[in-house]
Amino acid sequence: QVQLVESGGGLVQAGGSLRLSCAASGRPFSGYAMGWFRQAPGQEREVVAAISWSGSNTYYVDSVKGRFTISRDNRKNTVYVQMNTLKPEDTAVYYCAADSRSWYSESLSMLLKEYDYWGQGTQVTVSS
Repeated sequence: QVQLVESGGGLVQAGGSLRLSCAASGRPFSGYAMGWFRQAPGQEREVVAAISWSGSNTYYVDSVKGRFTISRDNRKNTVYVQMNTLKPEDTAVYYCAADSRSWYSESLSMLLKEYDYWGQGTQVTVSS
């Protein structure tokens, strides 16, 4: 079992920045691919970014490319997403998730169903 706890959300003006953190505890974290997802009111949860166990392989949804950066520190059991040039449409609850079946694989999944451990989410609100 893996427990994930997100932090770093909040209210920011458009154009501002936030860094979200996701701390993992429980089973070994370093071998899992990790993803950041978001869900806005009335919308489906969508993938934002994903990172392989080594950090060598990353994925970003088109709407955040060039603005968001995903990273991880396996020594600290933590994954991050740096969010710059935030827009009102980035407003959502952000979740981190672990794909335990990716164990030490460089492949990434963008499918929610492939992620089996989830955090409780952190709210990000971007005002215009």
